[in-house]
Amino acid sequence: MKLSKVTLAMAAILGTGAPSTIFALDLYVDKKTQQIFATPGPGRVHLGSFVKEDAEAKATGAGIAAGAGVATGAGVATSADVAAEQAEAVDVAALRKDIEMKAKMREARLVSDMASLEERVKESEKVHIEFHDGAPHFASKDGNFTFAVNGRAQVGSQYNFINEVAPPTGNNTPNEWNSGATLRRARLGVEGTFMKIWDYKFEYDFSRGNGSVTSGITDAFVRLNVTKPFSVKVGSFKEPFSLEEAASNRFLTFIERHMSVNSFVDNPNTYKTGIGANYAVPRFQFGVAFQTEPVGPWSSASTSVNNAGNQSRNNGSGDTSWEGIGRISGRPWMEDETKFLHVGISAGHTDVNTQYTAAGDIAATPSAQGGGGGGMAFFAFPGTNVDRTNMLNTGNLSIGNRNDPNARRIDSYDRFGAEGWLVHGPFSVQGEYLRTNINGLGYDNEHFTGYYGFASYFLTGESKAYHVRNGAANRIKPKQNFQWNGKGWGAWEVAAGYDYINLNSGVVRGGQADMVRFALNWYPHPNVKLQNNIIYTLNVDTSGSPIARTAGFNNAELAAWLTQLQFDF
Repeated sequence: MKLSKVTLAMAAILGTGAPSTIFALDLYVDKKTQQIFATPGPGRVHLGSFVKEDAEAKATGAGIAAGAGVATGAGVATSADVAAEQAEAVDVAALRKDIEMKAKMREARLVSDMASLEERVKESEKVHIEFHDGAPHFASKDGNFTFAVNGRAQVGSQYNFINEVAPPTGNNTPNEWNSGATLRRARLGVEGTFMKIWDYKFEYDFSRGNGSVTSGITDAFVRLNVTKPFSVKVGSFKEPFSLEEAASNRFLTFIERHMSVNSFVDNPNTYKTGIGANYAVPRFQFGVAFQTEPVGPWSSASTSVNNAGNQSRNNGSGDTSWEGIGRISGRPWMEDETKFLHVGISAGHTDVNTQYTAAGDIAATPSAQGGGGGGMAFFAFPGTNVDRTNMLNTGNLSIGNRNDPNARRIDSYDRFGAEGWLVHGPFSVQGEYLRTNINGLGYDNEHFTGYYGFASYFLTGESKAYHVRNGAANRIKPKQNFQWNGKGWGAWEVAAGYDYINLNSGVVRGGQADMVRFALNWYPHPNVKLQNNIIYTLNVDTSGSPIARTAGFNNAELAAWLTQLQFDF
């Protein structure tokens, strides 16, 4: 019987394990697989008994089998066959080593690829994107840098169903209000933080250009957050004055602010350039600022404009005006964010520059509403959002040649305000009193006053929200957003209020008026609001006004239905 090389190799290996004395081993081979076994079994054929001696192993030089090899019924492995089997075993070991090395290399490459993938994942996580209040917010993984886009659009309409005013005189246009629609505000801005302690904001209103690109700028500031409550900012930002002015126009109960807030704060442009400091915790807020003129002309009541009608000095021979202003507010009673009492006071002093020519006349010819060579005017419109014609108007408070004993010149004005706001679940009441004192040549204790008050109630159970840093109203979030299947109706709010302003004082005849307002507001989602207002004037007294348009509203009876659809992010 001829043995395979594997069989002989197996016999040789077994032979090497024999003791130094003579040792016989019976071997069996499987007829099908040709495998060698040391025990009998089914399908196995006895090869024979193999004997090994140490001396003979040394004689052969192989140390495996005896030279003669005594066997019963089988052949004996030769030294040549054993050497061949040993060479084959060396080849198998080398192959196994090569395979193991390649496996280790593949494993190393896999580990390297995993590390590279993890590094790429870490790189991708360095910028994190989230959506807050509907706006995309980008942030670095370490939190040092953030960036967000914000914006708002407010589309308004006005229908005047009572429009009884005096007819126009001379070449003047009609005095009655105009019905129509408008894009009340269209703002787009960016805001964010850098190195965690700094933040910034830039916002532009495309609806308030008034012929000047710069006048569309609202917020444009950089702020250092010294601590979580305390911050300092530089740039263009709102004056810290008035509860209603401190609230964003996105969160107002009525479509327009009340007459005194508009006249004393908003119309002269509440966004002014300067430096301010703010401290705010949930129960207390304090804001103070030193500011100058707005970035660009906003209205005819812009203070200290030069003879070009804008804020570029360019040899306008007039210094920039300035103001110091501040507000303190807080919640002396507070059970939680749905039950609290807010109170506050505001005060400010504003310097006004009136420019004269060498002859003593006011530089350029100021319009009846101010402007030209500087000065200041206050005016008011009764809460309309499309036709915002000045129903009340003081005219420019700087008039006449400076050498004329009857000339008047406003040098500064002082503002004061007191505010209160009670929230008790879905019910709330809010009110303010504001006063503006006029200082300058030809004026003696002239002052203007205004106040308002209103109540609101959420039919769906929501409460007014509080903005801690501003100390004012915040975004309303419905308990259930509106759904077409009727499972959610959004938030519904009703409100009613009274509004009064008086621009008559001493030698100034700007007029006085009062009115009532009613509101039905629907908040289908936190970022969408539909407002409906009814406004009705109770009394308008503009008798004695030197301005024909203002005099035409004397004893007017006016009523309008206003709507505004707002989307913001």
